[in-house]
Amino acid sequence: MAPGKRKRKAEAAPVASAEKREKLANGGQGVEEIVIEHCTSRVYGRNAAALSQALRLQAPELPVTVNPSKPRRGSFEVTLLRPDGSRAELWTGIKKGPPRKLKFPEPQQVVEELKKYLS
Repeated sequence: MAPGKRKRKAEAAPVASAEKREKLANGGQGVEEIVIEHCTSRVYGRNAAALSQALRLQAPELPVTVNPSKPRRGSFEVTLLRPDGSRAELWTGIKKGPPRKLKFPEPQQVVEELKKYLS
């Protein structure tokens, strides 16, 4: 009789490794960074591109990273990573909608939130 199938490990491990990669990439530099996580759908990508452009114009000294790891399904989040390792959430659209357009912020809203955290 052939041996049984092996059980897969829990899904928490890939999430933890993604966070470790973010910390390693960010921790060595000691610089604030803006991270945009969005689902890979075409609509999400267009909104993320417009938002990242608005953030780059507002704060050119801050690097803007889009999807540093595999994004969650239906996600649209904007986070400010600080040098001390803390995170400030500028926007989350995960719990918003339907309709889908509620998941996406106006770029000016996120820029205003960013100003609050930078001042």
